[in-house]
Formats: sequence, structure tokens, C-alpha cells
Amino acid sequence: MLDALRAERSISSKSVSYGIWYPALARVHVTTARGVHFANMGHSVARPTGNHADSELGQNESIKSPKRLELLPEEAMYLIERGALFCYKSMTNCHSDVPNIEETSPGAPMAVQQAYTEMIGREDMTLERYQVYAYLKRLGFVLTRAKPPTSDYPAAPSLFPRPATVPGMWKRITVLLSHFASNVLSVISFVLQRSPWKPVGLRGLKSSGDIFAAMRFLRCGHTAPLYESSATEGRTTQPEVSTMHRTPQSEQSPYSVFFHVYKPSTPFRKSAPPAPDFYVVVINARTTPTPSLYELSALFEALPEMPLPPPRKRGIQASGKKATNATAPTVPPLLHITTPISPPSFLQRLLSYFSLGSHATSTSPSTPQNPPSHRPNPFLHLKAGKKSVVVAAVDSGSISFFRFGEGAFDDWPML
Repeated sequence: MLDALRAERSISSKSVSYGIWYPALARVHVTTARGVHFANMGHSVARPTGNHADSELGQNESIKSPKRLELLPEEAMYLIERGALFCYKSMTNCHSDVPNIEETSPGAPMAVQQAYTEMIGREDMTLERYQVYAYLKRLGFVLTRAKPPTSDYPAAPSLFPRPATVPGMWKRITVLLSHFASNVLSVISFVLQRSPWKPVGLRGLKSSGDIFAAMRFLRCGHTAPLYESSATEGRTTQPEVSTMHRTPQSEQSPYSVFFHVYKPSTPFRKSAPPAPDFYVVVINARTTPTPSLYELSALFEALPEMPLPPPRKRGIQASGKKATNATAPTVPPLLHITTPISPPSFLQRLLSYFSLGSHATSTSPSTPQNPPSHRPNPFLHLKAGKKSVVVAAVDSGSISFFRFGEGAFDDWPML
């Protein structure tokens, strides 16, 4: 191991990039970009050139500033640590035209230790967050900031649904009349029928799910507000326990999404990043306790609902072998041929509320009988959940990932 550490690291000059670190901006200006790293790292920023102070940059909007490639602290440290970037520290706060660094070197480039000292603690970048960033980057993932540090930083599109438009007056009147007519017809049908379940039907209970919902005396689902005991808030003998059960709105919670992570197979554009595959929260396991229910609820409220995973396709290999061994083309069965079904008439819809209408429609020869559809497997959806977040706990350099999901058991009844 000592021999491996003593070995001198070498890199080809054709793949080395050059940049300048500006402490006042907490950015690295890449003057020469080489290699494949910049396909998903760095962002373009319009910076004015000339002898202007950092505080006066961007105030004169009449002059169009040229764009340049800049790196965040974690991106610069990762490239310096890999030996793919020679970074020099700027001794002034001015952003004058930089000459070719390869020909006129301003001095020795920054070492890895100096880069850690200069960049750790800038732009909300901690040592734990950089360790998670470097670990996932080595595995091939693409990482971006969840909260853009500046307006020039490209952000992922929001997946929250748009607010529903308010329907017009005529549409609302039509909906009210249709509901009123359906209620009147349902009451008439129950009065004419002779069934021991008539009192249950008059209460609007049409299925077993409605019956269990009426019998429920505790609210379920994530829309129900969390109960917060007043005794916990008023404790004076144990202040440490009371602060653990406070809502995250009262104080800043460490459980907030910091990185958007994309799989290596996800098509990624640096200028317009797509929706992330994972939402990662980075914490220090030595100083941060286990998240409370209030912190998890506040964290899931800020996340969009993820699409449900597709069902598993079983027997794909067996069907593929049969297809390769077959020599003659097979004709698809006639059961898969579907004919367009005409919509029911007004008289059929009116008679459907009565027992005679239901018997007539069931024995009608014109309506085809579709095969019974298989219910989806609820356990796969319950395991995935509607929302998901990954918590990266860093314990003195040892990284552990924990996945928290917000399930929806009330959406998947077992009956």
C-alpha cells in the first residue's frame, strides 16, 4: 500500500482542463475544457469582463456579457481529486480577460488539500455532502443541486400537478342536475326492490369499501393532520425530548433534499435536466438523530408523486424460445379482436337503475362479454409508495443509504 501511495500520478496533457478559482464567487472558471466530464458538469454564466469589482458585476444590464463555463465547489473538487483539472487560485477579485494558462502559468496549481480547505464550507457544501457526491459520481450517477444556488443554474422541471381550473357556471349546473337525477333514480330503484340490504343502500353504501369507510372512526391517509400533544410542548423537566417532537416549521430541519440523482441510463441534458430518479438527503450520522414523523411529513410534502412501477412480465424468456423455434407464422387468436361498442342510449341508462334494466342489459346479445380483468398486485405498489426519498447517513466517511417511502394503504383495499 505504501508503494502505491508513493507512486507518482500522471495524466495525459490532452485530457487536462484548466480553471481559476474565485473565492469571492465560490466558483471555478473553466478556461480550457477537455474530456467527457463536462457533458453533465458545470453551467454557463454570463459574467462581465474587465476591471470591475465583484459587487458591481451584473448591475449594468445595457452591456451584453459573454458566457463562460463555471463549476460549483463539489464539481471542482471532484475533478481536482481525479487529476482532470488544474485549478489556480485568483489573487484578485477582478474578472479581467484571462490569458492562456497553459502558456503563461500563474504559479503552481492548487493541491487537493488546498482545494478542500478553500471549497469545503462554501455554497452549503459540507464534507459529508461532498463525500456522497464523489461516491455516487464514481459509480456513474449524475448529480445536480436540488435548490439552484443562482438563477443561471439549470433546474429540473417541477412535477407538481397544476391547479385545476374553475369550471363554468353552466358546467356546475349540469353536474348538480345530474347528481340530483341519479340520487332520485337510486332512491326509486331501492324503494321498488325487495331486499334486506335496502336500509344500507338508502344510506348511500353501495360496496364493502363504503361500509368500512362509514365504520371508520379514525381518519386515515396522509391528508389527515398530525396530532401534537400539548403536554409535550409544555415539558420543562426534559427539554431535550420536547425539542425532538416539535414540528419542522418551528426550526430548520436537517432533512431537506440537497441532490437530484439520475441513473447512468437516463438521458441527461445539462441545459435542461429531466425529472430526477432519486431525491437524496445528506446528514451527519454523528450529530443528526433519526427523523421524526413531523420531519418526514414535511419532507414528503415538498416532493412530487412518483409514477407507479410497471408490473412484472413473467414468462418472457419462455415465450421468446417458443417464438424462435417456431417456423410458421402464427395467426393471432380471435379473442383479441375487439369491436367498437356503441354508447348506451338514454333509455338503457334509465333502465339500468332498476332491476329490470340490469337484467335486460346483462342478457342483451348485442353487448360482448369481455374477459374478467386481473386486479393489479397491490404489494408492489405499496412497497414502492407514492413518494420516495433516499437519506444518505455519513458516519466518519462511511456512507449508508436508507430509503423512506410514503405508502398509500387506504388506496389499496384488500377486499
